[in-house]
Amino acid sequence: MDKEHILKVAQAWTQAPFDAQTIATTQQLIDSQSDEYLESFYKDLEFGTGGMRGIMGIGTNRINKYTLGKNTQGLATYLKTSFPGEQLKVAIAYDCRHNSKELAQVVAQVLSANDIQVLLFEDLRPTPLLSYTVKARNCHAGIVLTASHNPPEYNGYKVYWQDGGQLVPPQDKELLQTINDTQFADIKFDGDNDTIELLGDDADAAFIKDSVKAGKVAGDVDRSKVKVVFTSLHGTSITILPDTLEAAGYTDVNIVQEQAKPDGDFPTVESPNPEEPEALALAVQLANKIHADIVIGTDPDSDRLGIAVRDNDHKLLLLNGNQTMIAMTAFLLEQTELTNKKDPFIGSTIVSTPMMKDLAAGFNVECKEGLTGFKWIAQMIQNHPNQDFIGGGEESFGYMVGDFVRDKDAVTASLLACELLAFAKAKKTTPYNYLLELYVKYGCYQERLVSLVKKGISGAQEIKQMMIELRDNPPQEIAGFKVSRIEDYQSGSSLNTATGNKENIELPSSNVLIFYLENGSKIAARPSGTEPKIKFYISVKEELDHADNYDVVKSQLDQQIDAILNSLQVN
Repeated sequence: MDKEHILKVAQAWTQAPFDAQTIATTQQLIDSQSDEYLESFYKDLEFGTGGMRGIMGIGTNRINKYTLGKNTQGLATYLKTSFPGEQLKVAIAYDCRHNSKELAQVVAQVLSANDIQVLLFEDLRPTPLLSYTVKARNCHAGIVLTASHNPPEYNGYKVYWQDGGQLVPPQDKELLQTINDTQFADIKFDGDNDTIELLGDDADAAFIKDSVKAGKVAGDVDRSKVKVVFTSLHGTSITILPDTLEAAGYTDVNIVQEQAKPDGDFPTVESPNPEEPEALALAVQLANKIHADIVIGTDPDSDRLGIAVRDNDHKLLLLNGNQTMIAMTAFLLEQTELTNKKDPFIGSTIVSTPMMKDLAAGFNVECKEGLTGFKWIAQMIQNHPNQDFIGGGEESFGYMVGDFVRDKDAVTASLLACELLAFAKAKKTTPYNYLLELYVKYGCYQERLVSLVKKGISGAQEIKQMMIELRDNPPQEIAGFKVSRIEDYQSGSSLNTATGNKENIELPSSNVLIFYLENGSKIAARPSGTEPKIKFYISVKEELDHADNYDVVKSQLDQQIDAILNSLQVN
C-alpha cells in the first residue's frame, strides 16, 4: 500500500463514526508521518493460525474497539445468515492482558445490540474453558480476547464455532468476507445488559469435573507423593489449574507466588511463553529449593504448557513440545482400553515430530496430521464422528486430552503430566526414563525450532521473499544429503525429486514448505500466522540401542541439526 492510500485510510478515522479521542489521536499520527503512523494503517489486521493478534492502538492494523467491533458485527451478521430464525447464543472469555476486560465488554455489547444472547465470564478465564463452554452450553459461537504468549503490547481475538473448535473452512473464509463487507459505521455498540449472562463458579466446577474425568488415567497410585511446582506466568490458569489438580488428588502443589497474580505487564519474565526456558526460571528455582518432582508453567490464556522433569542426574530438564506430546500420548494410549474405542486415532500437525506416526503404528491406531494450529485437530474430530479421538498435540507446547475440549488445553494436559509422573513413581522410574525407553523402541528423534523475527512492513516483505526464494530455487541438498521430497502446501503438491512425480496433498492451502532428506531428516519452513516471524522446524533421527547411550546419540543429532541450519544459512 502506497503512502497516498495509507493517508486516505487514516483520514477516514478523523471523522464520524469514530469518537473524539480516536479522531484526535489519528490526526496526531497523520501529522507525525512516523513509522508508527504507517504501521497502524498500511493494512487490516488479518486472521492467522491462532485468530487475530496485533498491537493495541489506533488504526486498521491495531487491536482497538473499532477493529474488534467490526469483527463482531460481521460475526453477528454471519451467525444470523447461518442460523436463520434461531435464538443465537455466544460465549465470551478474556485473559489478563491490558484492555481485555474492556474489549470483552465492547464485544458483548455489540452482540447484544444484534439481539444475540451473550454468556460472558465475570472475570478472566482460560481459553480451554471457553471452548468447553461453547459445547457444554450449546452456543452457536465463542470468542476469547487473548494474544496468547505475545508481548504485553499485544491483544487478540479468536472465534470458535458450535463444536468448540476455532473456525475452519468454509466458515472462516465466509466470516472473513462478511467482516470485510462490514463498514465501521455498521457497528452497533449499544447493547442490552439484560441479554448478557455472567458466568462464574458453576461453569468452573463443570469444567474441572470433566477435566479430572478425562485426565485422571493412572489408576490407583499415590498422588499425594507427587511434589508439583506450578506457575501461571501472571495468566489465567491460576483460576482453574490448582483446583483441578487438587480435585484429582494432588495435594502437594506449590505455586510460584511472584507470578501468581494476573498481570498484563508480565513483570517477572521477558516473554510469558513456557516454550522459553527463561520463563520458567523462578519455578525451577523454587522446585530445586523444595526438591519438587515436576515444574509446570502455562501461558497467559492457559492453552500451552511447559514441563520440566528430573533427569538421571536429578537435574530439572525442560522438555520440548514434541517430547511432551510423545510421552503423554504414549502414556494415554497405554492407559486407555483401546479395544473399547471406535477406530481410535491420535492427532498431530505437519511441523511436529514424525515420531507420532511411529507411536500410532506401535499401538495400532491411526495418526491424523493437519496444518499448524489446533483448529485442524478439532476439525479431525468433527469430520470423523465414527472414530474416537484419544489425544494429540503439536510441537508448540499444546496438547488436548480427549474431545470434551476442542482446543489445546494446558489444564487437563497438566493433570495428565502429573498422572504420568505418579504412575512412573509407583513403578520406581521417572518420566525422563519413560521417554528414553520410547526412543529405544521407536527411534531417537531430536527436533529444534528456529524463529527469525522480522518486524514491520520491511520484515513482512523479507519473510515473503524468503519463501519465494525457497520455492523458486529449492535446495537440491542440505548438509550433504540430497533432498528426496519437497512438499509445498501452498500449491498442494508433493514432489519426488528423483522421479519428478508429483502427488496432491489433501489438506487446505497453507504457506508451508517441507523438505525431506535422503537420510530421513525433515525441514519445514513457514511464516508465523500470529507473530512477525519465519519459523524453521528441523527433525532428525537415529537408532538408540540402549537408554544409557542417549546422551551420545543426542549429541550426534544436535550436530546434524547444526549442520542443516548452517547449510540453509539460518541464523
